[in-house]
Amino acid sequence: MGKKHKTIVTHLEMTAPPRLPPAPHPPGKYALMRAENPPVHFYRYLYDAVGRDYVWVNRKRLSDKVLASIVQHPDVEIYVLYCNGSPAGYFELDFRSLPRAELSFLGLIPEQVGSGIGSFMLREAIAMAWSREINRLIVQTCTLDHPRALPMYQRMGFSPYAQEEAELEELD
Repeated sequence: MGKKHKTIVTHLEMTAPPRLPPAPHPPGKYALMRAENPPVHFYRYLYDAVGRDYVWVNRKRLSDKVLASIVQHPDVEIYVLYCNGSPAGYFELDFRSLPRAELSFLGLIPEQVGSGIGSFMLREAIAMAWSREINRLIVQTCTLDHPRALPMYQRMGFSPYAQEEAELEELD
C-alpha cells in the first residue's frame, strides 16, 4: 500500500468568458501544440512529469486501453507547451459533456514552475475552451496542488462552487 494523503478538493466554475488581458508570451522559443491522438506512453510521461510532486495518481491506475480511450477521444484536446524545444507543461480540455467543458489537467514540468508560463497556459486554455459552444467551464484543484493554483484560477475568473475532502493513495 502506498502513502495516503488527505486533501481538500475545490471545484471551480466559469459561466462566461472572462475579460483578461493577453498573457505575456513565454521567454525564448516556444510553441503551444495540440497533441492529436497522443501515444499513451507520451501522455504518461507528461502526466508523471507534471503531477509527480502533487500526487497525481488517478490516471496512473488506468490501463493503457482505458487511458487511450480518454486521451485519444476526438472531444478531448491535449495541448503541450514546448519551450526551447522541450515540453514545459500541458493542459487537457474535455468537451465530451457539452455544453459543459472541463479543464481536466494543467501543469508545468518542475523546472518551469515559477517561470510565469503557468498563467500563459491557463489563459490559452480558457480562450480555447470558450472558442467552443460552451456555457460552463469547470476545473478542480486540491490542497496537494501548487499553493498558487487556486488563487491563479480565481484571478482568471473561476469561482468556487463546492469543496470536499478526499484521500489519495500514492502508487508503490
